[in-house]
Amino acid sequence: MARTDGIHTFDAALPHGITLACRGNAPFDAAGVLPAGHAYAALPRVVLLHGFPEGAFAWDDILRRLAGKAVAVAPDLRGYGRSSAPTEVAAYQARHLVQDVLALIDRCAARPGAPIDLLVAHDWGGAVAWNLAMMRPDRCARLMILNSPHPATFLRELRGNPAQQAASAYMEFLCRPDAAALLAADGYARMWGFFEKMGRSADWLTPALRDVYRAHWSLGLEGGLNYYRASPMRPGVGEMDIPDERVTVRVPTTVLWGERDTALLPGLIDGLGRWVPDLRTVRVPDATHWIAHERPALVAEEILRALARQRSMVAMPRSV
Repeated sequence: MARTDGIHTFDAALPHGITLACRGNAPFDAAGVLPAGHAYAALPRVVLLHGFPEGAFAWDDILRRLAGKAVAVAPDLRGYGRSSAPTEVAAYQARHLVQDVLALIDRCAARPGAPIDLLVAHDWGGAVAWNLAMMRPDRCARLMILNSPHPATFLRELRGNPAQQAASAYMEFLCRPDAAALLAADGYARMWGFFEKMGRSADWLTPALRDVYRAHWSLGLEGGLNYYRASPMRPGVGEMDIPDERVTVRVPTTVLWGERDTALLPGLIDGLGRWVPDLRTVRVPDATHWIAHERPALVAEEILRALARQRSMVAMPRSV
């Protein structure tokens, strides 16, 4: 276990042979276990999932803001950073990614078999979290999504909204077999565009943080790109029908959406209540896709709000 400025790192070796490199805000040991009887043991548990082209470090600011209020863990997802990175594209299908997060929840929950109090996710992490909440609502008490489309609205917009079709055209480039080499060329010149071409200044992207990204990307890009290659959800999607019952989320959900996102347009949250009956939507007009970096205080505040609601639900007396 290593510690840097309030962030503790550890490797979570999962039962099915995958290891996820994790970052947390509590004194985990090298196996990701909290000391017995530690004051943190009574706090609510939160897991945070990053997207492309990031890593667990993207949540560091928020992890620190939650310290002493929640035990929070952010993994490098499969294929990223120092986590396991299978070479087969099929290894990045949704069921395998969900399996990883379920096993991590088993490690992080307050007791064996208990749900995580809150699952927070952005971008591709959100795609994993949506699927987990659909498949195993018993394993997360609440869900929070940051700029990541529900599969039903994404399919609807990819089929019927020319603006979203154009905004998602970059996905075809990321599926190219030479995408990793092209993205790494000239000091990752193309990679910075994901942050800097979002309609506002990426002033949060400091020189020191750029160094963190470069070091992270130097460990490999193919794993992250395999999420795109393994997904049927991209422009030109063929005949695909998703029954409502398959994609209905029964978990209380908060969606934070930066409305200046130029890749995932705000139309993706229109009508979302059809598939997420217990939904709270927070639209942030001045934020982009990178809302967690631009508005970390707001994100941390919403996490604590969701946890407070969960505590009130647990404490609510049952009718007799």
